[in-house]
Amino acid sequence: MPRLILLNKPYGVLPQFTDKAEDRATLAGLVPVKGVYPAGRLDRDSEGLLVLTDDGALIARIAHPKHKMPKVYWAQVEGVPDAEALERLRRGVELNDGPTLPAGARLIDEPAGLWPRDPPIRHRASIPTAWIELTLREGRNRQVRRMTAAVGFPTLRLIRWSVGDWTLGDLGPGEWREVHLPPPLTPPPLRRGGRGPARKRGEGGGA
Repeated sequence: MPRLILLNKPYGVLPQFTDKAEDRATLAGLVPVKGVYPAGRLDRDSEGLLVLTDDGALIARIAHPKHKMPKVYWAQVEGVPDAEALERLRRGVELNDGPTLPAGARLIDEPAGLWPRDPPIRHRASIPTAWIELTLREGRNRQVRRMTAAVGFPTLRLIRWSVGDWTLGDLGPGEWREVHLPPPLTPPPLRRGGRGPARKRGEGGGA
């Protein structure tokens, strides 16, 4: 049965188990489970939900853009986005690697129970900050940060809340839990000749 782990990745942790170039914090110090790998990335300077599994097909289904699995992010931005900026995010913005897909975008209050970031974000007394909830169905490099910057509101802090139906829930930074997946469905037996599932006696064939 595939294993699936939900991790609240802290700020400053690489989304991988080794770091050959430098001695930086990695997933190895958080998840003592062999054989699981991240399904998609979450940059070192981002926080929140990272899904890990030992099932290659599940990794592809979560991470590959063609499946358009929704991912929800909370972005603390510099300034307070107006209706026009939010509408641009919803329609899609032009980046240097092409336009983004339409996205969900709305202003939210600071999420309840949010843990402090270490180190804290830089604050400028003369400029307020706000929180945006963004729902994306693609996963380009540093996409949320580039999108908010493109509409004039740089991201100061970025947290991923959910991937598909999986959410952070009450996980604190560095905490993880394992999700028990249902076993794969057994395909129905074929009729003789391999022309479709066997039909029970008396079972109708209408739509």
